[in-house]
Amino acid sequence: MSMFSVKPMKPTFKCYLPPVQTDVKKAIEPIKKLEPKLLLGEIVVNEVNFVRKCISTDSSQDDLWGKLICTNFKVSFIPQDAPAKQRSQLSHFLLGEHDIPLTCLDQVVTVNDTKGKRKVLGSNQKLKFNPTELILYCKDLRIIRFCFGEAGPESAKKVCLAIAHYSHPADLHLLFGFEYQGRRYHEYKAKRVNGSTPRGGLQTPIFDRPSDWDREIKRTGASEWRVCSVNEGYAISPSLPEYIVVPASLADQDLKQYSSFFPDNRIPLWCWNHPSGSALIRMASITDPLHQRKIDQRVFTAITKSHPHRSEVIRLDLDKCLPNIQDIQSAFFKIRQICVMDPFEESEERWLSSIENSRWLEYVRAFLKHSAEVVYHLDGKNTSVVLAEEEDRDLNCIVSSLVQLMLDPHYRSLIGFQSLVQKEWVMAGHRFLDRCNHLKKSDKEESPLFTLFLDCVWQMMNQYPAAFEFTEAYLTVLTDSMWIPLFSTFLFNSPKQRNQHLADFAKNKAIPQGEEQSVYFPPVWDWSQQFSFKDQTLFNNPMYVGKGAACVQNGEVKTFRRTKKTYSSTLRGAPASMRNGLKSGEETLPRRGSLVSELKPDFSPVKDVVESPSERFFRDWFSRPIDQQGLLIPLLTPSHMALWKLFFLRWVPEACIPKGGSITAYHKLCQLVDEIEILQIQLRQYKGPSPGSTPLPSPSESRSDQRRMYFKASFPDDPSTPPDFLTSSFPFTPVGNLCRRNVHGTPISKFLNGAKIWLSTETLANDTV
Repeated sequence: MSMFSVKPMKPTFKCYLPPVQTDVKKAIEPIKKLEPKLLLGEIVVNEVNFVRKCISTDSSQDDLWGKLICTNFKVSFIPQDAPAKQRSQLSHFLLGEHDIPLTCLDQVVTVNDTKGKRKVLGSNQKLKFNPTELILYCKDLRIIRFCFGEAGPESAKKVCLAIAHYSHPADLHLLFGFEYQGRRYHEYKAKRVNGSTPRGGLQTPIFDRPSDWDREIKRTGASEWRVCSVNEGYAISPSLPEYIVVPASLADQDLKQYSSFFPDNRIPLWCWNHPSGSALIRMASITDPLHQRKIDQRVFTAITKSHPHRSEVIRLDLDKCLPNIQDIQSAFFKIRQICVMDPFEESEERWLSSIENSRWLEYVRAFLKHSAEVVYHLDGKNTSVVLAEEEDRDLNCIVSSLVQLMLDPHYRSLIGFQSLVQKEWVMAGHRFLDRCNHLKKSDKEESPLFTLFLDCVWQMMNQYPAAFEFTEAYLTVLTDSMWIPLFSTFLFNSPKQRNQHLADFAKNKAIPQGEEQSVYFPPVWDWSQQFSFKDQTLFNNPMYVGKGAACVQNGEVKTFRRTKKTYSSTLRGAPASMRNGLKSGEETLPRRGSLVSELKPDFSPVKDVVESPSERFFRDWFSRPIDQQGLLIPLLTPSHMALWKLFFLRWVPEACIPKGGSITAYHKLCQLVDEIEILQIQLRQYKGPSPGSTPLPSPSESRSDQRRMYFKASFPDDPSTPPDFLTSSFPFTPVGNLCRRNVHGTPISKFLNGAKIWLSTETLANDTV
């Protein structure tokens, strides 16, 4: 037996890992206990432990260790030692700091450094190597990188394949929103008093019922137009709303007859009426020239009859003068590459030239310029305008929205702007499902038209900051909401598709018949789904001069009330000869290149050159003081077109300026407005309510968490400098976005006035696929 009795041997293994690695391995040992925060109906489909989220490419010192999880809704990273939540971020109810919705993923790239391999993963694909890294390219311009050096190779491979598979849903009903909203409806049904509240308490009109259109007709004074139910049940066109506004002189039977000549049976759609009587209409283009002349004559004659002065009608074909969806997609790809992916090795002037060469700002300018031309016809010439596009579902959405934004101050309020998007994009049949490519089916159909529109809106906000009730943070959050598949706004291609899917959804989820769609599958406009009241105040512009703006006059607080709006058309072009109630667009368009020179402050006409009517119109407008609640025309010289930094550069660490950027001014203005509101409350309480004045607020209304401004008034002993958490990326943070090296000794001249930002970026070696 002695030959089998062996003494325990001393360990011969010696660890050659650096102490820091040993500590990390030990520290992450309990990570298996970490659990994700899941929404109703959300399940974990795969996960892997001991994952490192890369924060910096210079070193791994700031990297986070934790668990990487794929659910049926998102990619989630749970750090082992969660850092204190930064105040510089919005507290999102649906997403955590390290969460990415699957619909937000643009590319899923796996890398094996040791073998020098990389692969872009799609649905149901095989991966022949064990990944050492995972890089997620996101549609909101983030780039996130995870390393699997300490993770099990098979587990890492499985989670990568799961992410790729679930980010490519085979059908629309597989998007997580259809599971979540069904659970949410029944979960909270018992909490609602007497069932559901009307429209779910939503203030923004959905334009899915005649009453919404009736209110719009009355608001704009379109007395010669009527709400038509000829498309009820989508009997004529699946891409138009069930209720549309048409000339009062057109009978339903005529509309049914005309519809067969239009693509997808899209009969002309009324958008807006000018107080002087001119109307803005959009329609699809008829391909057959003979049919086009015949139908145009009849439709345009009806539009002419709807004008109080029987004024002329002009048709503008947007397909002939604006970039197409492929051009816009290509420009967006280039500017995204420049801003967040390419290394910066040349001078800053070269970088700015690259931005210009992407043509993105050129296209933004083109849409604003063309919209200003339409404004000239509607306001300057009192002429009704018909916007024609091949299918009336892309370019028309942008131009019609911008025209109304320039002409009507109602659409520059928060609720008004949301109603504009709902009316001119959602209910007008913009293909959000295809243009956002939620199902990853066709890259050719993908195009960031809505993002381009929001960039145009930002350009106007940047030039007229007191004219808009909302902020650029609101616009940026709105773009991000496109990639969260929980709202009905951005999920569908047409009103009929939305109605059918939501009807089937209600039936499958046992939702009572007759329940409001906005209750059981709400649109994005109910911001309480995503943010607290406190965070929603970040949408409020402290400089906004609206109908309710308060002022102090002779020691009394009064509410600014605008008089009845009058659109002064200082110029009326001489009426041209009418042919069958319509007028050719070529006869009234300005001379080539003339409008760009018109839309700027200096309108000194060149000697011996006759000034055109449109030139006089714009010169006259720019020579008068700007009415923030009247017509707004943007400046369109190249120097006035700026890069929307908060959107394009918010994830770029090198462009993030501590205590810098426009947020510093916003911080001070919020404090000032908040202090004024406190003083107003105190003054009314001191004097007592006067007849016709605003009622005194209750104690709860004057609490800090109920006030309108995000930043509250400071006390005398508070420091005057901006808080440490404020950066030019606020309310977002670039921490954790890759792949860049830290840059030291950045020339301060590069940051002067926030006008030019110096970027220094680098991608992973061989990052091309």
